[in-house]
Amino acid sequence: MVRQERALRTREKVLDAAAEEFAAQGYSRATLNAVAARTGMTKGALYGHFASKEVLACALLSQSHEVWEEIVPTRNTPGVTARTALETLVLDLARRLKADVRLRAALRLATDCPSLTRGLPDVSEDVRRGLVELVRRAQQEGSMPPRPPELVAQLLLAAMHGALHASFGPTGCTDASAWEAVWQLLLDALTGDPRTPPGDQGTEGGAHGR
Repeated sequence: MVRQERALRTREKVLDAAAEEFAAQGYSRATLNAVAARTGMTKGALYGHFASKEVLACALLSQSHEVWEEIVPTRNTPGVTARTALETLVLDLARRLKADVRLRAALRLATDCPSLTRGLPDVSEDVRRGLVELVRRAQQEGSMPPRPPELVAQLLLAAMHGALHASFGPTGCTDASAWEAVWQLLLDALTGDPRTPPGDQGTEGGAHGR
């Protein structure tokens, strides 16, 4: 029993190290030597838990599906509009990506090396389809402009990838409220607000009526 527990702890340690390496380097540039160095293990000891880089990557991809399944219910809450569900989903996913290196690694793996997802959950495609569905529903409800849903989804995914490597604020603010404010700004820009006509700045006649 003690040996099994130790083996499980080591396995989790290796997965975390592999996730850091894949998230930073991508699949092609990541190496088992680098993963072993992050754990303080020898490459031979690492092979005792994972036979190859591909096996490691597939383990992370499989786990990512569980995380996505935890987020999915936010899309289908009764009585919630599609636009609100989209905002909730994007903010939740952005927070998860910032905090969960394994999820970040899985998304990069699925994007950089699609062949890895054959026979495995493709979290990148799951997320893309979820976003497209919500954008399309919001447009049908009249709460979003009629932009191509696939392009909106791709832009959101690209922004998520880029935001992970960006600092917000003059001193690289990492405060959660600043992080959420950035995402809310992007969502507002993409969704628009049908209650506020273009040029209306809250005064009679809009910006030109001053």
